[in-house]
Amino acid sequence: MDIIDKNTFTELQDSAGADFVVELVDTFLEDAPQLLAELDAALARGDAAAFKRAAHSLKSNSTTFGALPLSALARELELGDLATLGAEARPKLQALTQAYEQAAAALRSLRHG
Repeated sequence: MDIIDKNTFTELQDSAGADFVVELVDTFLEDAPQLLAELDAALARGDAAAFKRAAHSLKSNSTTFGALPLSALARELELGDLATLGAEARPKLQALTQAYEQAAAALRSLRHG
């Protein structure tokens, strides 16, 4: 699976306009690290509601750009319960961070198109 689904990204550019997509990408690149930090903090304090909220936001935002691998990992965390994720939560969060870094690099490249 591609890091960014080109069809989704192209459709977004066609419907919203290339200039606006650049703004959207820039906002995502600013917001996503904050969401990752929120996930980490929520995990550390065992706050399931905050964890789900941050995972949901990251999932939704990444889907907008066609960052499907990132979206899928965020969805796993959103749907998982902190209690049942247990020891898997930290490695999954690390995988999510790595997927974000890959998506961010791809989006930076695509926004200049």
